[in-house]
Amino acid sequence: MELQNRFVRSATHEFMAEEDGTPTSRLGDFYEELAKNEVGLIITGYSYVLPGGQSDANQQGIYDDRFIEPYKGITDRVHEYRSKIVLQIVHGGRQADASQEHPVPMAPSVVKNGHSAAIPREMTEEEILKMIEAFTQAAVRAKKAGFDGVQLHCAHGFLLSNFISPYTNRRTDRWGGSVENRARIVTEIVRRIKEETDGNFPILVKMNATDGFQPGTAKAELGLNISQAVETAKLLEKAGVCAVEVSGGISEAGGVTIKTAISSPAKEAYFKDYSKKIKSAVNIPVILVGGIRSLPVMEELLENGFADLISMSRAFICESDLVLKLKSGEAKKAKCVSCNLCFDPRGIKCNFEFDRS
Repeated sequence: MELQNRFVRSATHEFMAEEDGTPTSRLGDFYEELAKNEVGLIITGYSYVLPGGQSDANQQGIYDDRFIEPYKGITDRVHEYRSKIVLQIVHGGRQADASQEHPVPMAPSVVKNGHSAAIPREMTEEEILKMIEAFTQAAVRAKKAGFDGVQLHCAHGFLLSNFISPYTNRRTDRWGGSVENRARIVTEIVRRIKEETDGNFPILVKMNATDGFQPGTAKAELGLNISQAVETAKLLEKAGVCAVEVSGGISEAGGVTIKTAISSPAKEAYFKDYSKKIKSAVNIPVILVGGIRSLPVMEELLENGFADLISMSRAFICESDLVLKLKSGEAKKAKCVSCNLCFDPRGIKCNFEFDRS
């Protein structure tokens, strides 16, 4: 996949799908606006691969062939421009919403979710194999819909992240224990996608470098650390993943993934030390997300080996034309103040009141 620049729109739940996950024309409007304004790679909001895998209201789905045509309408609009678009695919795991049909969330192990107090049930071997196929078929649908690739969501405490982290994966079978075993579900998904798409469909991964627990606490001792994340990244590269996006945090760690009050360059790129260690260990492109706002910081990240691509979400919600402003010299940094008011259940948009002139 060849991009026109090093800017990536990081996946963000947009609250713009139908109740059953069907993508809407509003999503097409949103992504087309980013493409029009030269965002090199657009990663969509997370799309769940099975009923019961939904984690939010009006979340996109990709669990049925009926979604192919609506998505095709969106990718056609984006491809009128030079941008590429990748579908992020996910299962909520222990963070999935409970429903009448799916009252108890599933996870690799029975570890209580401290954020919601939900207690998941442990997945069976058969359910794990079915999950691998669900992700595989989701990727097949994405290719048919015209996406340029898929991104497996292996971060932020969702199902694949649950398997990778020793905090949420206490299994003693082939799906738990060692780093290789905990990553097995992901490498198997990659293998199966390659089989079903003739090996020529790009597979990206968004991965945690840390669970985000306070250092020195019992949960931090049990959780994912950077050495394990580096080993995981190497396994992903070996499996055939074409790029990794480095992030961090799970919901119960609180406020780690989308930090607020990024008021100075020193507070930007808060996962950069993790990404540098991962980048030094792999030969595939490393994408960095996490509060990146100003051009000098972006240049430093690229020049000093922290990342190969710059990924932002909230900044693009605030200014879809940010790339053009930086390119022309009209701006040196994003206007975004990282207030998180943009996560609006009526559809994401910047709700901070400031002078936009």
